[in-house]
Amino acid sequence: MPRYLLSVFTPADAGDLGPYPSQDAMSESLADTGVFTARLERDGYLVMADGLEPPSTATTVDGRGERPALTDGPYLETKEHLGGFWVVEAPDLDVALELAADGSKACRGPVEVRPFRSAESVAALLGS
Repeated sequence: MPRYLLSVFTPADAGDLGPYPSQDAMSESLADTGVFTARLERDGYLVMADGLEPPSTATTVDGRGERPALTDGPYLETKEHLGGFWVVEAPDLDVALELAADGSKACRGPVEVRPFRSAESVAALLGS
């Protein structure tokens, strides 16, 4: 079954509460997100899910030279950053999009859906 990454983005300039206007709103969203994730697991879609620490905790590693170069912070400077994700298995993109809509509602943020490469798509790229 195809796998999809459902990515949740949050504003880069969000404070300690992220995109939420209050701690109560954040708690409610986290509870709703937990219910959504449990539903994904119960219905057999969930591969894994997790939230990420703020971008300020990231370290970018470039190992292309003789010695790895380490840089504090995220690789890209953007207005929004990846805040969490679900990896799901769904029969097709339409189902993945429906799941993303429910996840977006639960976490109160936009959710990007991207299919993972499959053995077939890699073989097609390689011409085999």
